[in-house]
Amino acid sequence: MDIGTVTEVIRHPLDVPGPQWRPGDAWLAGGTWLYSDPQPDLRRLIDLAPLGWDTLQVTDDGLEVGAMCTISALYALTAPAEWAAAPLLHTSCEAFLASFKIWNSATVGGNVCMALPAGPMITMTVALEATYELWSTTGTRRTVAAADFVTGNHATVLQPGELLRSIHIPASSLRKRHAHRRFTLTKMGRSTIFMVGTQTPGTDDLTVTVTAGTTHPVRLTFDAMPPAGAVAAAVDDIAADLWFDDPNGTPGHRKHLARHYAEEIRTELDTRAAR
Repeated sequence: MDIGTVTEVIRHPLDVPGPQWRPGDAWLAGGTWLYSDPQPDLRRLIDLAPLGWDTLQVTDDGLEVGAMCTISALYALTAPAEWAAAPLLHTSCEAFLASFKIWNSATVGGNVCMALPAGPMITMTVALEATYELWSTTGTRRTVAAADFVTGNHATVLQPGELLRSIHIPASSLRKRHAHRRFTLTKMGRSTIFMVGTQTPGTDDLTVTVTAGTTHPVRLTFDAMPPAGAVAAAVDDIAADLWFDDPNGTPGHRKHLARHYAEEIRTELDTRAAR
């Protein structure tokens, strides 16, 4: 879609581009959403591609993901063998309502900042306890936990002009056992609900992350493996106004799925059952 209101594009922004931002600007990452919808308030685009923020680096501390890393690059990553949760990276990429053409353009950071309930990069990073590095318009930086970043449907903690620079996923989270459940109305459709359970190696703790079904991610944490029905009961305690309502599922349907999948995830990760 053409954006007829844009009169200027900055093709080569400053290395720290924040101070160039002004009202009416938009940061241009992959552009897969930006060019898909009318943007009547936009007057200028600032292209982030020349800044080279597309790195994907495995370190002893975990995985460093540049905000401009594409979905296809993340999917192609060969992760260390000890990262038991690495398959979740692939699963999350496959949860996109998008063709391979979009994978080659859409960015991890762009999906996070869109803050859609069904954003699979949000699911992935929250479940794996990632942190985001944010850059302001004055050049200052701050770190925000992925779990605290999205505040509602298409709403985040970003201030005007602030942007996501990079994502850090800790190695300790990538070494966790995990299980996931996802429901869509059609085979390649948008997620009605996407849930991930994780467990620290050598422990019987449990964390269940609920996304897509709620307007922002919800994490249910247990220091020890809860008994049958306890995780479903925790789902019941999620505030009624957090359940998302759109053509992919009513709040009641999403809550029903969440209760069902919560018990399945608990059962799958309960090591006591194998003793």
